[in-house]
Amino acid sequence: MSIWVDSDEKLNEMLDLLSDKRLLAVDTEFIRTDTFFPKIALIQISDGVECFLLDVLAVRHYDGLKLLLEDPDRTLIFHACAEDMEVLEHGLNIIPKNIFDTQIAAGIANVGYAMGYARLVQHLFDVELDKQETRSDWLARPLTERQIEYAAYDVLYLHAMHEILDKMLTDQGRQLWFEEERIAVYALVSERKNTQNYHRKLKGAWRLNSGSLTALKRLCDWRESAARSLDKPRSHIVKDNSLLEIARRMPSLIAELHGIDDLHGGTIKRHGSSLVNEVASAAQDEPLQRLPEPLAKSVSAVMKSMRVALAGLAERIELPSEFLSNKKELESIVRSASQGNCVWPERLNDGWREGLVKPALQGVLTEVKFW
Repeated sequence: MSIWVDSDEKLNEMLDLLSDKRLLAVDTEFIRTDTFFPKIALIQISDGVECFLLDVLAVRHYDGLKLLLEDPDRTLIFHACAEDMEVLEHGLNIIPKNIFDTQIAAGIANVGYAMGYARLVQHLFDVELDKQETRSDWLARPLTERQIEYAAYDVLYLHAMHEILDKMLTDQGRQLWFEEERIAVYALVSERKNTQNYHRKLKGAWRLNSGSLTALKRLCDWRESAARSLDKPRSHIVKDNSLLEIARRMPSLIAELHGIDDLHGGTIKRHGSSLVNEVASAAQDEPLQRLPEPLAKSVSAVMKSMRVALAGLAERIELPSEFLSNKKELESIVRSASQGNCVWPERLNDGWREGLVKPALQGVLTEVKFW
């Protein structure tokens, strides 16, 4: 059912066999439980007939694979590709140029929003896949027969999915819609790597004054650097809630760190000096403006009306409402409109959403007399 590729020689044989194939299905297996960066273990590639399982731990030279997967004239079929693209770029410096994401296609074709691979297989082919190996140790060698079978199944149905979904998109006249979403994936992958404003994501950061928020940003930036250099998850360095409390207290002495939730003695011993130094250094930074408070209940009612309008639109055009606009975008629109200067998110000012989603939301804002 599958061909195991565990040497440069076997990789070259695989590349020769796939050199004239213009459509390949691709998936990856990796581990990211106790590291900052994903550790790639396996790459599955299928031409629709043969399935190759590339043992990343055994192969040494990947120039040929890079050329194969980065060829803009070759389409790579993924399912929910964002993590796979991140893993391929970090592990092997491979950045696919032409992708077809079956999860996105299923959403645009109104099959279902954010459907997992197994669920989509069951929906399209009435086949139930075993997903028990999802969290298994993919860095172990040798892999079990069950792991190998699971890995092969992850690309087995992608060609058939592509054929069905591509036809649906064509029949529905939504190929351009899909193309917009396909291109947006690259922005999403890039955005995941941008952590300059990580401090804004911490729950409750809006309560901090300017000085504490400035310190929080410094603390988050320091932790990001430490997590990357030590290759440890952020939470293994210092947890979010601990950083938030440190920024609130603004300690000047290491002793003042004791008693902060989830900031244990070992963590203070390892990083206490750095934490206190970052707080002190924040005083020299340009002060940050306080983050906006959560929307008032009166304004939240407008959010509900907008979601109702989007649900109605989604039903009319037969598209999952989640594809139209997300919560973050709606909050941004309502917040700016309530202040008298409505600012529309970038993706609602261009492409298919501009002519469908934007007018629906404008109608709600007009009714509540925001302008």
